[in-house]
Amino acid sequence: MYDIIVIGAGPAGLTAALYSVRAGKSVLVLEKANYGGQMALSPRIENYLGFSEISGYDLSKMIFKQVETAGAELLDEEALSISDKDNIKTVKTDGGEYQSKAVIIATGMRHKVLGVENENEYSGNGISYCAACDGAFYKDKCVAVVGGGNSAVQEALYLCDICKSITVIQNLPSLTAENKLCEQLKKRENVRFLFNTVITEFTGDGEKLTGVIAENTDTKTASELTFDGVFVAIGLEADNDIFKSLITLDNENFILSDDEMKTDKGGIFTAGDCRSKKIRQITTAMADGTTAAFSACKYVDELNK
Repeated sequence: MYDIIVIGAGPAGLTAALYSVRAGKSVLVLEKANYGGQMALSPRIENYLGFSEISGYDLSKMIFKQVETAGAELLDEEALSISDKDNIKTVKTDGGEYQSKAVIIATGMRHKVLGVENENEYSGNGISYCAACDGAFYKDKCVAVVGGGNSAVQEALYLCDICKSITVIQNLPSLTAENKLCEQLKKRENVRFLFNTVITEFTGDGEKLTGVIAENTDTKTASELTFDGVFVAIGLEADNDIFKSLITLDNENFILSDDEMKTDKGGIFTAGDCRSKKIRQITTAMADGTTAAFSACKYVDELNK
């Protein structure tokens, strides 16, 4: 029996765990993928106070160590469901079952997929959703980056120093990322841009990707392009499917909560990018985590009276 179980170890979940354990609560953190969440996959962070520049991996490692040292228990397990009976929450994972008095959901978001032909077949065999994770496999090779927002441009900038050439494929007439990022990318000599272009199919030899079928949305003409790898960076979506039978989600699958991070289920709190909110940044996720911890600790204290 734990006081608080935190589901997700991104900046929101780790912050919630740190504040909770410092308040004297027993805390279990469950993470199905990588500690640090999406933050850990960012090759360069330039807007986090105290560091003019730091990699997301390094920042995640520092925060993880701080939370672990403070006394939280961290497990590499995926939460599959939450049940609630007599004010006891049971979290079932792919490794067991754990009980607590309160739960903080901080599952963040997951990468969107294009949903076109052969994407599943070549995912991990030429198609990647993380340049920081897989970029090294494409050293001196020709790759494409799909998307034109901040994520895509950051992925392309990272790959510029690794790959022979990068083709940015964007379905709009221009990039939509921050001006500073766009200017940096346009200065790179090994980058070209295909605007008003969508991928309709991934091609391969049955084992690995060889290229894509791309269509110009203005002319409706299609062409086959050859690439060693394709990095899909078209954004993120909420990862809350397992909670929809217990708490209320909005139309886009985000968790509804109030300013104290309370959901409509007593003892269930939320924090970070998984909840319905306007701004999703590392700092706002941490602020949510702080608030959720205070609310969850107060809830546990009231139960213990």
